[in-house]
Amino acid sequence: MTDFAFQQVDVFTSRPLRGNPLAVVVGADALTDAQMAAFANWTNLSETTFLLQPRTSGADYRVRIFTPQGELPFAGHPTLGSCHVWLSSGAQPNGHEVVQECEIGQVRIRRGPGRLFFAAPELRRSGPLEPDILTRVTEGLHLPPDAILAANWVDNGPGWSAVLLRSRADVLALRPNYAALSGLRVGVVGAWDSAKDGSDAQFEVRAFTAGGYEDPVTGSLNAGLAQWLIGTGVAPASYVVSQGTAMGRMGRVHVERDGPEIWIGGAVTTCIAGTLTL
Repeated sequence: MTDFAFQQVDVFTSRPLRGNPLAVVVGADALTDAQMAAFANWTNLSETTFLLQPRTSGADYRVRIFTPQGELPFAGHPTLGSCHVWLSSGAQPNGHEVVQECEIGQVRIRRGPGRLFFAAPELRRSGPLEPDILTRVTEGLHLPPDAILAANWVDNGPGWSAVLLRSRADVLALRPNYAALSGLRVGVVGAWDSAKDGSDAQFEVRAFTAGGYEDPVTGSLNAGLAQWLIGTGVAPASYVVSQGTAMGRMGRVHVERDGPEIWIGGAVTTCIAGTLTL
């Protein structure tokens, strides 16, 4: 049995229990793949991460990201949460930015007042959804075909597809049929109406996973959505996303374009800190 430093954090919120939780194991190099997978399955959180020594030049640390079902090459809220834990453990980056190594390569992370931001990775897949996929999404979301304004692949690793609806109200009204969506990761976005919804955010997002559940607040999806929405002129260069509303959460994702790059950020709050014995 070995002891490891451990934290459980809440990502994309400054208020505990209102964002997306993440379990983080520090100094996990001694753990096997099977142990990592088993622990992630046991935590039963959307993701559990393991901080390791980097293997590539220029990286400050390496992270492996597991869902209860398997490993992901990249995910957004685990990136920010893992960086928060790495920094809170007393580590310091080699340069001005933090450089995280994961299965898709190196991801740059910036520190700002009260928030961390990661550079959105390049999309692995983009372009319109195929007709058969769009039909499955439409039926799985119980939507008439004319309810979807646009649909696109926004895949930067996990496999996200996305659809744009007319309003926040339309997004919040969704009651997905997970059996019909089986095997798909579907993100849904709709604009806020400032007169009805306020000015706290500009878009509402929901994320329906291939595992048959809704993800509270999703960095990878918002990174892909930002590239699509800003690139097509639907969204401005800087905006805030509300996510998790339908689940009783209050996640806020901050999107900023800086030249050719798009940065995805939010606050991270530590809820549990202690020792894990495996």
